[in-house]
Amino acid sequence: MDNLTANEVMKYKVKDIGLAEWGRKEIMLAEAEMPGLMALRDEYAKTQPLHGARIAGCLHMTIQTAVLIETLTALGAEVTWSSCNIFSTQDHAAAAVAAAGIPVYAWKGMNEEEFDWCIEQTLFFGNDRKPLNMILDDGGDLTNMVLDRYPELVKGIRGISEETTTGVHRLYERMANGGLPLPCINVNDSVTKSKFDNKYGCRESLVDAIRRATDVMIAGKVAVVVGYGDVGKGSAESLTGAGARVIVTEIDPICALQAAMNGHEVKKLENCIGEADIVVTATGNSRVVGETHFRKMKDKTIVCNIGHFDTEIDMAWLNKNYGHTKDVIKPQVDKYNIDGKDIIVLAEGRLVNLGCAMGHPSFVMSNSFTNQTLAQIELWNNTHNYENKVYVLPKTLDEKVARLHLAKIGVELDELNDEQAKYIGVKKEGPFKPDYYRY
Repeated sequence: MDNLTANEVMKYKVKDIGLAEWGRKEIMLAEAEMPGLMALRDEYAKTQPLHGARIAGCLHMTIQTAVLIETLTALGAEVTWSSCNIFSTQDHAAAAVAAAGIPVYAWKGMNEEEFDWCIEQTLFFGNDRKPLNMILDDGGDLTNMVLDRYPELVKGIRGISEETTTGVHRLYERMANGGLPLPCINVNDSVTKSKFDNKYGCRESLVDAIRRATDVMIAGKVAVVVGYGDVGKGSAESLTGAGARVIVTEIDPICALQAAMNGHEVKKLENCIGEADIVVTATGNSRVVGETHFRKMKDKTIVCNIGHFDTEIDMAWLNKNYGHTKDVIKPQVDKYNIDGKDIIVLAEGRLVNLGCAMGHPSFVMSNSFTNQTLAQIELWNNTHNYENKVYVLPKTLDEKVARLHLAKIGVELDELNDEQAKYIGVKKEGPFKPDYYRY
């Protein structure tokens, strides 16, 4: 693969720039479903709070992400982009962003070497090769590349905003080990991200992915959801809504109790895997489905993952021992034969909703990406207020993000009178003051 020097003038690399017109049409539709981001454009267009920021982003290159990218540029930033998953890029979205003059390096179906190369291209801007000075990450691949392979860039970076649970874990590990050299904002744990994107996004996108990939009827099937965090909760609701009988496996007693009180059986995975028609991993952990489980599965079991990385299903064991039986049904749908039984694996164990479908709907991603934009504004303008630690956005901003999305879905808020506000000790307009966050 070409190196950085050989590609100093490469403005973008996408699968087909001819898809740009299609991508632009879908971006325009998505903008109507992303009121939070559009409100930020209106609010900050004149003040340009990201002027001077050179933001390198590593996040699924989808239509919704295109709206995020163009919001960041509308607020004054220069942006370069790569995808955080080899299967998650929507090629028409990447083409549209590239055609708009924003350097993007992403295409669906890249290999691991190409994946790293694409991230590397985003570290420097333009022909004069100015280095990034802000990081917007999803999973930590860009952050790890900078901190581990290009540490000389750290002194010029003001901060990192991180999108997802797994990436946040990596940041907290670095902080605990004394190896975090930059202030970071944990976007994932904003309530309007984790309780919306992770739950309601998965509730819509999981079943969509399984249906697109397999055409299987879900009603009447037994589905096992491994993990009952926010992603697991949304996944279980998705399958239940489609008529499946959902069994949950958990290690956390509180999450297990929640699952039981939501009407799910809660069992050990080894005790229920043999009755599953569909298995979905949602833990963020490694090798939670492995050899023992594969051997207990029945014929035509569908196995997929909706956690960020491809570690939850032990694909290394599967390919080492049964790779010779692999039959590609279509892209991201593979059939293996284990002890005479066919097992169908989706998206090679990677994020199924982006590998086999189109990911979360625009409206829920507007919540997440509004948080990302606010985090970038905060770190760029006020980095001096932060130590080299991991922070979350204040509750007032969570409420602001929620408010920006209410009108779109016809929600009206009640208001306290003076007596009621005094009784519970808050301001009459509620805990959020509308002009709290201004630059």
